[in-house]
Amino acid sequence: MKALYKSGPHAGFELVDRPEPEAGPSDVKIRVMTTGICGTDLHIQSWDAWAQSIIETPLIAGHEFYGEVVEIGEDVRDVKVGDRVSGEGHVVCGICRNCRAGRRQMCIHTVSVGVQRDGAFAEYVVIPETNVWVHHDESVTPELGAIFDPFGNAVHTALSFPLVGEDVLITGAGPIGLMAIAVARHAGARKIAITDVSAPRLELARQMGVDLAVDVSKMRVREAQQELGMREGFDIGLEMSGHPTALPEMIDNMNHGGRIAMLGLPSQSIDIDWGKVVTHMLTLKGIYGREMFETWYAMSAMLSSNPALHRSISAVVTDKLSAADWEKGFEIARAGTGGKVVLDWTEL
Repeated sequence: MKALYKSGPHAGFELVDRPEPEAGPSDVKIRVMTTGICGTDLHIQSWDAWAQSIIETPLIAGHEFYGEVVEIGEDVRDVKVGDRVSGEGHVVCGICRNCRAGRRQMCIHTVSVGVQRDGAFAEYVVIPETNVWVHHDESVTPELGAIFDPFGNAVHTALSFPLVGEDVLITGAGPIGLMAIAVARHAGARKIAITDVSAPRLELARQMGVDLAVDVSKMRVREAQQELGMREGFDIGLEMSGHPTALPEMIDNMNHGGRIAMLGLPSQSIDIDWGKVVTHMLTLKGIYGREMFETWYAMSAMLSSNPALHRSISAVVTDKLSAADWEKGFEIARAGTGGKVVLDWTEL
């Protein structure tokens, strides 16, 4: 099969022939149709300090995908050959305290598809049946199915706290921040503001229906509050960027008792006014991945019940290329000026 392969501890990928993966007794083999390019994949491609600290080569990367089941192991009970599926990228142990308590997203032995085991930048991928999400809604296209992983990040983050009637600040208008706009609107938020410095991404946010898209190179969040007619601070903060100035400014603009969900991974330490966190009684919550599998049920339910949200999430995919043009796809993703980039593995 063709695969994007990292042969050793160095920058770059190669599109080469690799042996097809074999399904174990509890595994499902999937013919990959589409894959999304994630920030994690950019780190692995460039072989930066984070990648060097966590990746063991050789490796086939990629964890956002949609495809068709072509083979099942002898112990697989529910997934069928021919099912159209996406996959939960966190493979858990099933026996640690969190797994046994039903908190599988908090497994202390998590292994990530495309990071610590071969992933989906290939014509075929194998994952455990317990990680397979079968799409029963025919309106889920291969492009939409490929971004269920990051859509799940947006849903997990946005639904961490009740949103009905609340004013929401989202920092970072990348694909996950953009999707969080639609989720927050669906969940009943009052005013939604989003920040970034990319004009194209802020325009995408306006198309998603955000109340105010703030270019923080020209306007501060406090000015945005005034423009929105807010008399007090934001009730809910969704930090999606990992930028070192985003969280401190968010904290400065939260209402007393405000709640912040943090998905963005900082690349450096951030200086926080902890006195303000304490005296303003703020709640900060870290988010990683998706709740297994409550987030997946929420995603499918929202998409099937809300045509406007379905259109908005689908519109986050702004570029689709043949997997043979993967280098161009990675260049577009790395530029950080558009939405989600999807590679088509049926065109090689």
